[in-house]
Amino acid sequence: MSQTVLITGASSGIGEELAREYAKRGARLVLLARRLDRLQQLADELRASGAVVSIHAADVTIEGQVAEAVRQCRESGVELDLVYANAGFGVAGVLPRLQLEDYRRQFETNVFGLLRTIYETLDSLSAARGRLVLVGSVAGHVAAPAASAYAMSKFAVRALAESLRGDLRPLGIGVTLVSPGFVDSDIRRTDNRGVLQAEAPDPVPAWLRVPTTKAVKEIVRGVERGSAEIVVTGHGKVIVFLARHCPRLVRALILKTYRGRPEPKSAARDAAVATRSESPP
Repeated sequence: MSQTVLITGASSGIGEELAREYAKRGARLVLLARRLDRLQQLADELRASGAVVSIHAADVTIEGQVAEAVRQCRESGVELDLVYANAGFGVAGVLPRLQLEDYRRQFETNVFGLLRTIYETLDSLSAARGRLVLVGSVAGHVAAPAASAYAMSKFAVRALAESLRGDLRPLGIGVTLVSPGFVDSDIRRTDNRGVLQAEAPDPVPAWLRVPTTKAVKEIVRGVERGSAEIVVTGHGKVIVFLARHCPRLVRALILKTYRGRPEPKSAARDAAVATRSESPP
């Protein structure tokens, strides 16, 4: 019998590529994201290759939207074997330029949205004695300047994963934490309100970014092995190793060399702002 895999944030990046990889493996897919049009395009592609896919417009910050997708599965007699709590984004900027609302918005998606996903899939995962995969970040091990909101949220995800391994073990649910480094995705082109700025350049140079297909294959292999944590990308592994064993060195290097990333803005948006600033009052 094929696996049933639920993926939040499935309309782009790691979530989208996970859907493709599991479709190749014959899994039944339950795909959730806010952008239904993107999900529909992905579903059409996967169904053309024979995959069984259901799509659901769902925002993890809204109570019950993940639960509705789970309810539809269970009504069809399908339980979830594998859940990827993948939806998230990153707030950028130094603390003096941010407001409390920015931190709340960051935690609402990356922490409470992840918790909603867990609570709303828990009964189904327990019935199948399945596995929960929490997508964190290397930023959950090392906090950099101009990334306090994002790093705080991902440190929280890592702490949650550590606790859940004991909490969910009696229910027969395994827990895996995924900590990616720089992977090709939309996250660095998404602004502080969670809106994709499609024309914004990725601030991470191409030579440092790992292709999503390569990263996802590594994730899936680790999940199949039942790994407690999967640190993705070579540079990510090095950073996490140094953070664990040489924290003072990592702190000094970051403070000396890293200046953080600005909030992404599209070229068109920058041009509009410049035009307004140059216009006479």
